[in-house]
Amino acid sequence: MTPDKRMKGSQALVAALEHEGCEVMFGFPGGVAIPFYDALYDAKKLRHVLVRHEQGAAHAADGYARATGKVGVCTSTSGPGATNLVTGIATAYLDSSPLVAITWQVRSDLIGTDAFQEADITGITLPIVKHSYLVKSTAELPQVVHEAFHIASTGRPGPVVIDVPVDIALGELVYHDADTLDLPGYRPTFKGHIKQIRAAAKAINEAQRPVLYLGGGVIASEAAPEILRLAELRRLPVVTTLMGLGAFPETHELSMGMLGMHGTVTANYAVHECDLLINIGARFDDRVTGKLKAFAPHARIIHADVDPAEIGKNVSPLIPIVGDAKHVAAGLIKELEGMEWPAERTAEWLARIAVRKDEFPLHYEDPKDGKLAPQLVIQEIDRITDHDAIVCTDVGQHQMWATQYYTYRYPRQFISSGGLGTMGFGLPASIGAKIGHPDRTVVDISGDGGFQMTMQELATAVSYDVPVVVCILNNGYLGMVRQWQDLFWNKRYSFTCIEAQPDFKMLAEAFGAVGLLVTEKGEIEPALREALGCGRPAVIDFRTSPEENVFPMVPAGSEITEMIGGHGRQGRKS
Repeated sequence: MTPDKRMKGSQALVAALEHEGCEVMFGFPGGVAIPFYDALYDAKKLRHVLVRHEQGAAHAADGYARATGKVGVCTSTSGPGATNLVTGIATAYLDSSPLVAITWQVRSDLIGTDAFQEADITGITLPIVKHSYLVKSTAELPQVVHEAFHIASTGRPGPVVIDVPVDIALGELVYHDADTLDLPGYRPTFKGHIKQIRAAAKAINEAQRPVLYLGGGVIASEAAPEILRLAELRRLPVVTTLMGLGAFPETHELSMGMLGMHGTVTANYAVHECDLLINIGARFDDRVTGKLKAFAPHARIIHADVDPAEIGKNVSPLIPIVGDAKHVAAGLIKELEGMEWPAERTAEWLARIAVRKDEFPLHYEDPKDGKLAPQLVIQEIDRITDHDAIVCTDVGQHQMWATQYYTYRYPRQFISSGGLGTMGFGLPASIGAKIGHPDRTVVDISGDGGFQMTMQELATAVSYDVPVVVCILNNGYLGMVRQWQDLFWNKRYSFTCIEAQPDFKMLAEAFGAVGLLVTEKGEIEPALREALGCGRPAVIDFRTSPEENVFPMVPAGSEITEMIGGHGRQGRKS
């Protein structure tokens, strides 16, 4: 415990962050942030990483949070510094990532006067935060920090903004750690109601065609061990959302991979045909469900989520359970272990799934233009890293190929922007993930479009010696938009061809990183091994086929069985 002592608000903020176990924060200073940065100059436990753009700070803090399970922290100055954090805050909000964003504000007496670099950041971020604070007295600053960390990391995780006027940092207080929190309006429910859990267990025990559908809530609540036990206990075939990748090992026989718009044929048909859909920690997102009225038409639905607002929002479940995935799964296991269950009940169902897996594997062909197949590049990354790297992605075609052709075995292995679909996320997020896990291999799979949105963060990686490996699938297009133009807009490629590309190899070298160019199949493995083994930030420019598309694909608003490109081994459309 920190002994009571008189200090400035800026020093108290550092002390409160250290008390919360904050080891690293990502930020960029400015005029009204100087008092805080002056206090950071003397910080002993708290490491600050200077990014090159505030959006990079938010994404790096988010990547750190997703990789470690700890609260990510970012900071900016007032006005444009704070507004530059907004995209990263929204990204964290849509994906339920625990983030504390500390923004600095003009003097309290100037708020509302349109002072230099004033922006109402608490108002701007109101729809995209779990909670926000405008600190009005120096004395309350430590308590606000403790509350913010608690709110960000409990229940359904999410971002919290703390906006601090500069006079609050300059004021003085007698500092003492907050050992207790009193938030009467905030009481998340963790344990599901026993009657609902028993009803769900009974439904699982009786189902002939069950499917276990996992979302990011499984990862957030550290529920993977319980989920594995639950699936094996009743032989439940498993599908995951994009945010749920890694919640269940894809090497397991019960795994069917990802479902939804770019999910596997096996996963989508299993959900369509099941008689019981057990949703744990997912939110029935439109990219998963497709045409909502036709989603899982034969199924009774169990929906367990820590956020009661998600229950019944898109799909009305027969058995709703408010509680986090870990407690709910543990409760289901306890109930099921006391029930008799004949294994033959689901044998026919599992056999049907096994046949479909064999008949409809993910498939691609070598491009006729002689360029690299992007799918092959990711398969090689998967093979050479032995399914063990932390994979961060940007957003677009490469992101979907990364979900399909990399094998995820454990939670927090796949880090990507799901709900908001934020281009530019991959590189800074990978820096945050690598700082959180310095002993792990971290690979950023990016596209040439997304990479250019935050490529200045290569300087951050070099400055702090963060050896991430960036793999750019460079097709010269904004690939996913071009794919939609190809399939649905008569190939009218309006402003999706990226002309005047930089030489990414030389660009990396200009930043002080390792730069590599790969144009032939035989160059893929040597380049990856060089980049992974060099111990420095590295960028590999893979020249991939410009007009390769991601398949299978469910057109927006269609049923999830209405897949384009879901071809079986005999070329039959699924």
